Amino acid sequence: MSDAIDFGSARVFAIPMTTRFRGITVREGMLIEGPAGWGEFCPFIDYSDRESAAWLATAVEQCTVGWPVPVRDRVPVNCIVAAVGPERAHEVAARSGCRTAKVKVADHPESLAEDMARVEAVRDALGPGGSIRIDANGGWDVETAVRNIRRLDRAAAGLEYVEQPCGDIEELAAVRRQVDVRIAADESIRRAEDPLRVAVAGAADIAVIKCTPLGGVRRALLVAEAAGLPCVVSSAVETSIGLAAQLALAGALPELGFACGLGTVDLLTGDVVADADSLRPVDGYLPVLRSPAAPDPVKGGSYEQTDPERVRWWRARLARVRAEPPR
Repeated sequence: MSDAIDFGSARVFAIPMTTRFRGITVREGMLIEGPAGWGEFCPFIDYSDRESAAWLATAVEQCTVGWPVPVRDRVPVNCIVAAVGPERAHEVAARSGCRTAKVKVADHPESLAEDMARVEAVRDALGPGGSIRIDANGGWDVETAVRNIRRLDRAAAGLEYVEQPCGDIEELAAVRRQVDVRIAADESIRRAEDPLRVAVAGAADIAVIKCTPLGGVRRALLVAEAAGLPCVVSSAVETSIGLAAQLALAGALPELGFACGLGTVDLLTGDVVADADSLRPVDGYLPVLRSPAAPDPVKGGSYEQTDPERVRWWRARLARVRAEPPR
């Protein structure tokens, strides 16, 4: 189906972020048009061409054959609280309209006191009925993870789960044996050669899945089924065009017991679609779309990459990734 796409017409975008996130301050990628609409190719800079091939497969699926029929028309989402001070954390959680917050922790080696203050502020904003999950992005070793999880669990008056406390699967399994809080695996699934090793190793209670690094909605559904774990669908900080695919995955999962990490457009200072089409949560929910919106001529043009060197870089990357053999 990729033969039906004019890759030479792909548009390169660059959108500044509201807060430094995952080490970046500008989100870059490409918008690709096909016979079924638009797709988004936006692997992070540190991803290899081999890894990025799955991201391209997701975009191709999106703009050629589309997605499976959903079983729900909207999904609950969490707000995201970056590594900010407690006052800002309270503000983000309070104004989000979400009943679940994902709080970033382990931003630097001495961050525990800051993390605890941030978590306490979010608990105050959400009240006792809200859910708090934390994400360490693999930043701890086993001993540090066990110690910090216990303290942060107390600060939160109960954590829903901890996402990726350590970097590898064996460490996750070791932490899981020593704490009472549920462990969720993210990077261990999306960057692993065999994403099912997490379940086999008993390393997690929850699988965080993203269709982009798994090669599309259909392949992600197969991974979720084979893993046999409750799933949380999370974004890769896409524009609303790419985010629509993640929502399609969340909409198609047979069971969805947790709020999803899809309220991420607010991490960007703008969007490539019209304001009415921008996928920003309302009362803690996002709609499941049958197809993504098209780029808005005004909005999309505002975030077109104008640096010729970056445009050449992305076009060269796309050409290399297209040449990668299928996995």
